[in-house]
Amino acid sequence: MKYKRLSQDRGYGDHGWLKSFHSFSFADYHDPQFMGFGPLRVINEDWIASGMGFGTHGHRDMEIITYILEGELAHKDNMGNGKAIYPNEVQRMSAGKGVMHSEFNHAPNQTTHLLQIWIQPDLLGVNPSYEQTLFPSAEKRGKLRLVASPDGADGSVTIHSNTKLFAGLFDGAETTNYTLENNRLAYVHVARGQVHINDEVLQAGDALMLSEETSIVINQAQDCEILLFDLPPRVIPQQATH
Repeated sequence: MKYKRLSQDRGYGDHGWLKSFHSFSFADYHDPQFMGFGPLRVINEDWIASGMGFGTHGHRDMEIITYILEGELAHKDNMGNGKAIYPNEVQRMSAGKGVMHSEFNHAPNQTTHLLQIWIQPDLLGVNPSYEQTLFPSAEKRGKLRLVASPDGADGSVTIHSNTKLFAGLFDGAETTNYTLENNRLAYVHVARGQVHINDEVLQAGDALMLSEETSIVINQAQDCEILLFDLPPRVIPQQATH
């Protein structure tokens, strides 16, 4: 079963300095049909104006992944991390028992374009932690590169969720197939360009939600960047023991 979620059907907020599309219910946007997909709870596509950002605020019990498409974003948190994030880097912050952080675009005269992703964890109350890793474009060219996983496989960032996140760059004749195990869900988000996925044509901002499928075919792309989430169908979080 597959469902195509069109870019223009997402929630949208324009705050002047911040423009944001919401794939799932978030802030003032609420749609009971789109509260998440498996443990995938948030995909916000944000444009942050130069010199602007999110002041210090808190999170808990959420795996937060930041994926920069253009520009840069300065991160600072109460764990002592203070780094800028650039395209091809993936930042993972496990909020766990609670973390405070801020995010700002300090680049002069440049808008930052990013995806912020929230994934519900399998374990609640873990110690908060942070990780940031570079995945060069060559590692994503014409294939799916694992960038987040529960066990940090292949140098991916480690998340407290039985979820795998892949990133890929496709163009022209480049194609790949992905096999989905039984009872798993897949969510494919097109970050830029155009692509055919299981015979559906998707443009930038579109997504394909897949269940009861075993094969995902990616082809006929035009300057495309995608994120593919391999997800469990349902999560019942357990309290972490320390």
